[in-house]
Amino acid sequence: MGLTPIVIFNGVIWLFFTLAYFYQFVYIIRVWRRGTVVLPKAKKNHCYAFFIAAHNEEPVIGNLVRSILGQDYPRELIDCFVVADACTDNTAEEARKAGAITWERNDLVRKGKSWVMDYGFNRILNEYGDKYEAFFVMDADNIIAPNYVSIMNQAFDAGYLVCTSYRNSKNFDSSWISSAYALWFMREAKFLNNARMMVGTSCAISGSGWMVSEKIVRGMHGWNFHTLTEDIQFSTFCCAHGIQIGYAPAEFFDEQPVDFKSSWTQRMRWTKGFYQVFFSYNKNLLEGIRKGRFASYDMLMTIAPGMILTLLSAAVNATYLIVGSLSHGFVATNAELAMCVGSLVMTFLSMYVVFFLLAVLTTVSERKHIHCRKGRRWRIFTNLFTFPIFMMSYIPITVVALFKKVEWVPTKHDIAVNFDDVMSEGA
Repeated sequence: MGLTPIVIFNGVIWLFFTLAYFYQFVYIIRVWRRGTVVLPKAKKNHCYAFFIAAHNEEPVIGNLVRSILGQDYPRELIDCFVVADACTDNTAEEARKAGAITWERNDLVRKGKSWVMDYGFNRILNEYGDKYEAFFVMDADNIIAPNYVSIMNQAFDAGYLVCTSYRNSKNFDSSWISSAYALWFMREAKFLNNARMMVGTSCAISGSGWMVSEKIVRGMHGWNFHTLTEDIQFSTFCCAHGIQIGYAPAEFFDEQPVDFKSSWTQRMRWTKGFYQVFFSYNKNLLEGIRKGRFASYDMLMTIAPGMILTLLSAAVNATYLIVGSLSHGFVATNAELAMCVGSLVMTFLSMYVVFFLLAVLTTVSERKHIHCRKGRRWRIFTNLFTFPIFMMSYIPITVVALFKKVEWVPTKHDIAVNFDDVMSEGA
């Protein structure tokens, strides 16, 4: 066929993706050989404050607060703060009844979790001084394992100023959407953050279930991250400023969306937020790469819109195929047209296969963490085949988010279970 422009283009795209993300294959090998990171025993029990931003979370907030205050950790070293933000239900009452220090906020202009965090952190610092050494950030639908604080305390005692944890799901079997979310977060914990911790690079926080030192919060005078994805913005900020984020295998459970419409809305916000962070911090990360910081490269690959390059490749091949076919051999040979067809097929087939293999790998590795009700355990198997479809649905989301104005929209939570309920479902 020869080195024609379309052959060179496809070769470059393939080579770029292979080289750019090969390190994640190395992560998998490392974890498969070493298992889960082991933290040194803590020499001291530190004092913590849990912070929860809650908007109309009456059905679930009580179970989270009780799981926090019922830890196998000295009770006098844990306080739980809930900010009931513009609630129209009994969230505040349920939080107080469960034992949380509860404040009510009604700011309809500065809406969203990040602004609630700014309000809450500032108020805690002003009213409680330096009582707390670090803050845990949770979402109202979460539940934490009884040993959660004890394990996270090991990481904090080891010197990590920011630390993330193992994100599991309390409704894996609700739908093919919730099981896909659950598997992705388990994969993120085990084969990304766990691996990063093993090789000594920086991890990334995601949504909830993470800890930040009081020193960092006080230094910022609250919370200064207000993109649509304040979690990844903070992770990128830490990476750009040399703050290493740790990982601890402390398990908490999250509630996942169950229908595609809710998932589309949530992931649209995430994708738009990733764009915001990428265009704001790419220069900082490139500077970090220039200085030899692998964490900067890892974070750049995490926030870079890789799906855009996939779509560009598909668009170029489709255009070349159409124009070449209409030219009757003048622009492209039959061999080149066949290659374009093959490239289009292989682009999407290879994506499906890669995500299928990740699903199999994660399911086998984390099978003891997957909890399904009897009669729905078939979902574990079918999820292997639907997970790639869920991930490939990011392709249209990536395009729409690039042009559409996206605003923060709260996600409804109503699965009211406690830790024992989740564990009793079995694996």
